[in-house]
Amino acid sequence: MTRFLKLLFLLQLHVAFCLAQGQQMTAWTAPGIQHAYGLPQARAKEKGALTVNSQGLTFTGRSSRYTIPWRDTVAVSTGNERVELWGTTGRIVRMAIPNGGGLAAASVMQHKVNQLTVEFHDPEAAYHAAVFYLPGKEAARILETYSHLPPKGIDLIAPAVNPEGEAPVCRNTLPGVLVAAPDWNQAEVPAAYRAQVYEHIVDRLQRAQGAGHVYREGQIDRQHDCPQYTVKVSIVSFKPGNQVMRATMGPIGFFAATTQMTFNATITDTTGKLHVTEQLQATVRGESESRNVADGIAKHLAKRYVATLKQFEKSGTGTGLAESGPRRCE
Repeated sequence: MTRFLKLLFLLQLHVAFCLAQGQQMTAWTAPGIQHAYGLPQARAKEKGALTVNSQGLTFTGRSSRYTIPWRDTVAVSTGNERVELWGTTGRIVRMAIPNGGGLAAASVMQHKVNQLTVEFHDPEAAYHAAVFYLPGKEAARILETYSHLPPKGIDLIAPAVNPEGEAPVCRNTLPGVLVAAPDWNQAEVPAAYRAQVYEHIVDRLQRAQGAGHVYREGQIDRQHDCPQYTVKVSIVSFKPGNQVMRATMGPIGFFAATTQMTFNATITDTTGKLHVTEQLQATVRGESESRNVADGIAKHLAKRYVATLKQFEKSGTGTGLAESGPRRCE
């Protein structure tokens, strides 16, 4: 009987070992990848390959290499975006074709690019969102891989609160600005647009003279330390465009069937004296709409932020800083 139990125990160990081996993910590489935007240390539009294994995703470009561990991954999303061939020249050519010929031309002079959006935290817990262009089958395969991973217990980015549910009290005020997690609850916005809006705002503020140090969501312990200023955007509305329709409408196509986004951008400080909200409206024409709409919003917001800080610090009380009307970011 004792010998039988030993054999049974050894058999159980063998089965467990085989199951563990079976759960090991076979590494594979997706070539022909373009990093659109958002990955640390990688240039926008840099081409390379994505390697997928049991540890995570690794992008290897011509001059960069970055790994996103699965344990630090918040979400993975796929989608596509229609891109016009030949840019502005192609649009002008299609618009000039008479008798509805632009519609036929538009059907062959445009193509869809498949997008993979990966939201993750870096080693400092700062939130990032990277967008890649890649073959559709590879995007679906990566999404399938991620969906079968065991739960990691990673929470979506959100402001920390204390047990009583009150807003955290800042013990230390840090110079600089926090780009808070945007509020996307009011409209259905594709993941690639969400990612690039956040990343472009961070990038534009980092490059803006006078903006100071820029913190990402999750980068610091908000229960104890708070940047002096906070910038947060919330989506008001999102309307996707139709590039094929625009290509067939002649000169009016520059004004019709465009992608439109409306945001509320709020700038606050830790003293409560500064509270400015401005509505930003972005209308985008042409290719790479998710990138263009994001950068248009971010560029204007960075300028507005620097101007607001100068006025606030000059007055010392925030006098004269009030909500302003909508501004367009074409």
